[in-house]
Amino acid sequence: MNITRISRRNVLKAGAGLAGALALPTIVTSRGMAAGGTQTVNMQIGWITGGNQIGEVVAKRLGYFEEEKINFAIQAGGPSIDGVAIVASGRYEVGQVSSSPSLMLAASQHIPVTCFAVGAQKHPYAFFSLAKDPIRTPQEMIGKKIGIQATGQILLTALLKKHNIPEDKVEKVIVGSDFTPLLTGQVDAFTGWATSITQLKMLGPDYVTMRLWDEGIQLYGLPYYATQDTLKNKAEMLAAFLRAAGKGWAYCKANPEKAVDLLVQEYPNLVKKDELAGAPVMLSYEFTERTKEHGWGSFDMAVWREQIKTYADLGQFSAGAPTLDSVATTAILDMTKDSRPKIG
Repeated sequence: MNITRISRRNVLKAGAGLAGALALPTIVTSRGMAAGGTQTVNMQIGWITGGNQIGEVVAKRLGYFEEEKINFAIQAGGPSIDGVAIVASGRYEVGQVSSSPSLMLAASQHIPVTCFAVGAQKHPYAFFSLAKDPIRTPQEMIGKKIGIQATGQILLTALLKKHNIPEDKVEKVIVGSDFTPLLTGQVDAFTGWATSITQLKMLGPDYVTMRLWDEGIQLYGLPYYATQDTLKNKAEMLAAFLRAAGKGWAYCKANPEKAVDLLVQEYPNLVKKDELAGAPVMLSYEFTERTKEHGWGSFDMAVWREQIKTYADLGQFSAGAPTLDSVATTAILDMTKDSRPKIG
């Protein structure tokens, strides 16, 4: 999970020489209206496209965006691509980050991007351990070696503080994305996303999952965001985007196998077997008891408020804590409250 600080300098770089420096894939221009009166919406993500975007891919292939007069394209990310900077510069209309802290940190640096919807209602970030030496609670971390990626260190700190566990009672081991250190006994727990089914398969069927959300550090996964200018001046375009995307995700929920077929048709490099295994897990985060009442894409402002407080308490905002309304707005959710799927 990327929680790297985002600087205003990155935004300026993105606006100045983006094409050569970032080597983006084929671009659909966002200037003005496309042919036939449609509006172009490019969605910039921070990773290579896969199952996290299955709903948008389905909506594209089944014509749901076209019905909303949207010419839609997903712009893949990667290690050298700062998606928040790209959207903030005005190059693309919509973005999606892996985790909510990225948007809080951007807002704290006065970068004008704001969340308007959320994909994963509960963040899938978790601590995994083996059945022979399980870690089911934060207290069971005491005296253990916890393998964690460098960008996730603050999450371990937050978790330990939440449960009044001194940091020196837990040994932190910086790891990559390969679960081998857990299998070979170099660490007692390993961090990652519960939706990473392909990676988790190597742990066997009996691994133990302790989700960050369940232990009181409640972050959002896969939030959608746009610039404050877009939110103000192109609100109906964002509402149309949410209606179409929500319809795509609802189709996935009702027809997961057909949805995976459409995903693999769009991205033939994906392994259908792995995507079939991963889709139900991803959908369990997209659709919860909350979405049954408030609709797909919704979020709770109280959760955002608590996230800001948690990061402020940990000293993560060098330029001061952001205001709640600079981080998230329910304006587009309110516009689409009767058209987003209410599925639990």
